[in-house]
Amino acid sequence: MNTPISKINTIVTLEYLQTQRENQYFERKGLGEKDIKPAKIAEELIGMLNADGGILVFGVADNGAIEDLNTLGDKIDSYRKLAFDFIKPPCNIQLEEIEIDDKLIFLFHVEQDLERVFCQKDSDNVYLRVLDTNRLLDRDRIKKLEYDKSIRRFEEESSKNFDIDDFDQELLEEYRQKLNYKGDAYDLLTKRHLTQKKEDVHLFKNAAVLLFANDPEKYIPSASMRYIRYEGITALTGSSHNVIKDERFENNIPRLLEEIKLFLKASFKDYYFLDIDTGRFVKVPEYPEEAWLEGIVNALCHRSYNVQGNAIYIKHFDDRLEISNSGPLPAQVTIENIKSERFARNPRIARVLEDLGYVRQLNEGVSRIYESMEKSMLSVPEYSEKNGNVYLVLRNRISRHSKTIHDTVMEKIEKDWKKYNETQRRILLFLFIRHTATLGEIVDYININENTVRTYLNKMIDDGMLDRLSEKQRDKNAVYRFKKQ
Repeated sequence: MNTPISKINTIVTLEYLQTQRENQYFERKGLGEKDIKPAKIAEELIGMLNADGGILVFGVADNGAIEDLNTLGDKIDSYRKLAFDFIKPPCNIQLEEIEIDDKLIFLFHVEQDLERVFCQKDSDNVYLRVLDTNRLLDRDRIKKLEYDKSIRRFEEESSKNFDIDDFDQELLEEYRQKLNYKGDAYDLLTKRHLTQKKEDVHLFKNAAVLLFANDPEKYIPSASMRYIRYEGITALTGSSHNVIKDERFENNIPRLLEEIKLFLKASFKDYYFLDIDTGRFVKVPEYPEEAWLEGIVNALCHRSYNVQGNAIYIKHFDDRLEISNSGPLPAQVTIENIKSERFARNPRIARVLEDLGYVRQLNEGVSRIYESMEKSMLSVPEYSEKNGNVYLVLRNRISRHSKTIHDTVMEKIEKDWKKYNETQRRILLFLFIRHTATLGEIVDYININENTVRTYLNKMIDDGMLDRLSEKQRDKNAVYRFKKQ
């Protein structure tokens, strides 16, 4: 099952064809589908050509069943020629015909092109693959695609005077084994278009240096990451300078991810999250790992490495984490559609990181950032674009949680949780999330009669759980909060 069946791309095994989830780089087409005409398959291939390349397998159903293209009879030749008949300009698509248990399937190996935009011959329609879907582009999107392709060229440029001894040989071997490649690691880099071979001499591209060199900074200035911890919620200068930790991380991208992951896990504090289903206070990290790690992976994949002199920054304040990288958002992506749109600024880098398992799906990661923050009851992630940089802000509640609820109150809530009705539980949860609230705010949230809510609040005050902050007996603006002991 794990033996490569493709001579062009050794990651392709029978198990891969049958079980690999369709994504940015992989698509199945079975004989039973509606859109299997040569022209429709050509549309999918155009989308891959204009994006990051990939593999389209024809003859494998969505459920993984191997079909037989020989059943197409004479029609099969129209699929062999579809790249010539339906796509312009001429493109780099290799057709590999493979037999599995006497059944014929096609593998279309699509190589992305950094300079040209491809379209249908008869209609001039331009498509772009985004995650596992194909998008028809309008004129404005086509212009943006052309613009972004020009920025992408930096990772394609050969690194001048690169010393082959500067490669991380252990990482290269990991990569070779991950792809089931039997040949030399440098030949694998050639197959992955990370190097060019001229007269038996390898010319390594910037993407290869960023991914596999022990010290990419030696060749690409600012190919690094910097972590700064501030005391408080603002960055101060001069005599009020409040930086308490400043660390720089310099390594190839896979090792960089490993190092920063361990470092940040040790740097973040824990806080308590009220699970309304169980009434237990669960200890959770300051920020969910899935959120900040995906944010860092996206920064590494999408930064403009041609803009030198500006590292990726991780700025850690008491109330938030800021991740920034150089370069504007990729052409197809805006602040408004960032959760759903995808276009890799450095597709070679993104492809290798996916091969190595660091990336499951680019920009699926952005959705995971939102989801993991929501599950931890934290603020919605904030993306912005300023002065040619992209910023991601993740806000925590740790500084306020630790000050708004005492251990004895937590213990009482957990002990009595089963005694509380749904309204009481929702009051406690709302105060835990908001920290302070007026009677009116609680009533609006709970949508229960004001007198009922006031009765429950007074009972919680009598039980030593809440404080009411007002000197007036009947004050509609009185603030309620958990008791601080």
